[in-house]
Amino acid sequence: MMTRTTWLCVAVGSMLALGAGAAIAQGQASPIVTADTLHPDDGKLRIIQFGAHPDDCEIRGGGVGAMWAELGHHVQFVSVTNGDIGHWQMSGGALAKRRTAEVKAAAEVLGIERSTVLDIHDGELMPTLENRRRLTRLMRQWDADIVIGHRPNDYHPDHRYVGVLMQDAAYMVAVPFFCPDTPPLRRNPVFLYSSDRFQRPQPFRPDIVVAIDSVIDKKVEALAKIESQFIEGGCMGYSRPLPRDEAEREERRRGVRESFKRRSARTADTYRDKLIELYGEEKGKQVQYAEAFEVCEYGRRPSAEELRRLFPFFP
Repeated sequence: MMTRTTWLCVAVGSMLALGAGAAIAQGQASPIVTADTLHPDDGKLRIIQFGAHPDDCEIRGGGVGAMWAELGHHVQFVSVTNGDIGHWQMSGGALAKRRTAEVKAAAEVLGIERSTVLDIHDGELMPTLENRRRLTRLMRQWDADIVIGHRPNDYHPDHRYVGVLMQDAAYMVAVPFFCPDTPPLRRNPVFLYSSDRFQRPQPFRPDIVVAIDSVIDKKVEALAKIESQFIEGGCMGYSRPLPRDEAEREERRRGVRESFKRRSARTADTYRDKLIELYGEEKGKQVQYAEAFEVCEYGRRPSAEELRRLFPFFP
């Protein structure tokens, strides 16, 4: 298999032959930079998670993202739409900017390396070729070892299409002449679905359940930063009065923290058997908070040993 550097040289040569590299032919191009150059092997994992809106990654993977980050691994959260209709009172560019700022503040709390928000309207994501290319390029540019996204049978069309796009990119991400402007990954990543409670056409399968007790306070504090959704909230035709003062706003933040703690506790209780399998009976029974993931049958199919390397949190 050719290296990524070799591939990019081949790709550039092909573009020159097609007349697409006139500037390069005239000696005007910058030196070639590959993902290998941008991301030299430092022995750390590279994880990219896709959520439909600015809050989905934080809800479904904020805990494990913070745990990877604490170990020095490289984590990027990508909001595939900008969330510009996700509020009962405001919308458009102002809301998109606000929600982008919120998830960046959340990323600082979690300690993750990057939070990216794509400029796609909320509620309008479609599984197009253009969007397949967008996600493929992001995976390649991040040199991903692990890719996480929604399952494609979720309640929200944006969630479903993130799942479809992730699946569609799962093969193409390693195909050299798809998006030849971005060098392909050296090997296919492991693709994972974040958890949900939908039962049809098939229920979520908890292949990986991670105890997040050590970072639960960090996770819920990050979610409390997303005030447009959880402090003010409401985008389905109803309104909630805005907080009257900072004291009421802080009271709502406390409610948000407790609500998401309960949600993570339900995940631990629901998948208790898997926690016991992964952590052992004593530790597995003690876990209070968890996040769960399912291995996608597309992409690389990791062994149990490799999953423990990718999730270095188990005993």
